[in-house]
Amino acid sequence: MRGLTVEGLNKSKAAGLDSSVMIINGVGGRLLSEQHAIQSAMVLNATQPKFASTLVLTAHKGLEHYKNRYKGEFQEMENLELFKEMRTFIEHLELEETIFRSDHASNRLVLKGNLGRDKQKFLSQIDQAIEDPHNSNIRNYIPRGY
Repeated sequence: MRGLTVEGLNKSKAAGLDSSVMIINGVGGRLLSEQHAIQSAMVLNATQPKFASTLVLTAHKGLEHYKNRYKGEFQEMENLELFKEMRTFIEHLELEETIFRSDHASNRLVLKGNLGRDKQKFLSQIDQAIEDPHNSNIRNYIPRGY
């Protein structure tokens, strides 16, 4: 799948179109978190999209419905784990001019800027959230209705 995604994004770029890529943190659960973060970064590195953003998995049909698609093996991630996944993702990015937003309502830690200019700033903000969540700029959870 990754190859087709990269191919499609690069074809659109060659045709003069700007691309926007959305990454869903937590989609792989605890088991696939690191793999998801690294593979997602590889796609962005290979395509250098104009825009990239993240949101956090929301199981709008209910967590049990989502778990059933994983044959019961899916384990939902806690905030700290999601922050670590985001750190792994950002750490593996090698982007030049991608405008980045992690400010969707589902994101507890808001990151906005330009990758690669702001990569170190983002890593510092994530490290702060991991090391001292009570004194970090973490949003309160606001349940969304589905």
